[in-house]
Amino acid sequence: MAMETTAESPVPVRTVLQAVSGWIGRLGRIWVEGQITDLNARGGTVYMTLRDPVANMSVRVVGPRAVFEAAGPAVTDGARVVVHAKPDFWINRGTFSLSVLEIRPVGVGELLARLERLKRVLASEGLFRPERKRPLPFLPGRIGLICGRDSDAEHDVLENARRRWPAVAFRVENTAVQGSYAVGEVMEALRALDADPEIDVIIIARGGGAMEDLLPFSDEALVRAVHAARTPVVSAIGHEQDSPLLDLVADVRASTPTDAAKKAVPDVREQLQLVRQLRDRGRRCLSGAVERELAWLRSVRSRPALADPVREIERQSEQVAAMRDRARRCLSAALDRAGDELGHTRARLLALSPAATLERGYAIVQREDASVVREASSVKDGERLHVRLADGRLGVSVTDRE
Repeated sequence: MAMETTAESPVPVRTVLQAVSGWIGRLGRIWVEGQITDLNARGGTVYMTLRDPVANMSVRVVGPRAVFEAAGPAVTDGARVVVHAKPDFWINRGTFSLSVLEIRPVGVGELLARLERLKRVLASEGLFRPERKRPLPFLPGRIGLICGRDSDAEHDVLENARRRWPAVAFRVENTAVQGSYAVGEVMEALRALDADPEIDVIIIARGGGAMEDLLPFSDEALVRAVHAARTPVVSAIGHEQDSPLLDLVADVRASTPTDAAKKAVPDVREQLQLVRQLRDRGRRCLSGAVERELAWLRSVRSRPALADPVREIERQSEQVAAMRDRARRCLSAALDRAGDELGHTRARLLALSPAATLERGYAIVQREDASVVREASSVKDGERLHVRLADGRLGVSVTDRE
């Protein structure tokens, strides 16, 4: 229920603090997870700060020394623990703290199980799909690098990248790469680099370390931030055997920071060698094509029609003359044979002609209807006949038959 107050009727501080204490007291006993910092023992009481692994938030925790000793030697600064505590609000000082009742260190096996569950959840959402990964540009204009300050990872990336391509430019963002502040600082650096239009590639690099040291790079918030980034991201965390979730969501996974430099920047010597090889191959191809064309041209020019065009015309003229003479001979022979055949036919025709027979003194007797008289018995007395001679015709009448 909201407290009703006005400027004319305010409530005293004690009333406000008592109300806050009542609200907090209703939370009851709770389990809280966090990372231990500022662990300090004073007599029979232990004081520490429990930080959130992602957000920059913390809470004061107080408890008996016996509770911490029961948890074992794993409860030290930097350890991740689960605390069973009762929220307390100190009215006199107006401060909030947790009174610890039980504390349990989060073991490696439990952390791995949590990471595996988170991995399955993120995979089901499609954050690790290969088709969503973007290719790196061939030659980035400027590379964003997120790494620890003065770290070996920073030195390896810068040194190897500039050795491969001396003109490459970097924008380095130094952050914490382990501990409670790592996730927040890395995400802030990622947002800053992703918002820079000059950055073409972002490399997140860290050297090797224990599994607990690499936990910030498996944080769900950081993984989702990398997935949402517009700029291609290269993950170079730890060594080859290390595999934080950042490796799965990044566009390119590098086994080491040195490998990240090799994948982000081409080698100028290799590129120059490739240019020389391509140039030599192009020269060979062009020279071969020119040589083939020259050989074809020499072959064409060596042909008789082009080597001595007049001689070819003379040869063709001789062939035309020979064919003309042959045609004349063939035509003359054909005309001669036709003339001989015509003479023979004419001679046969003259020999068989009735006119020739009449020339020898014979005559042809015909009736009035022009039929030929072949037998004397077929002629009647007084019948009018025509006699055809070699030179003219005579009309006669039959008067006597023998």
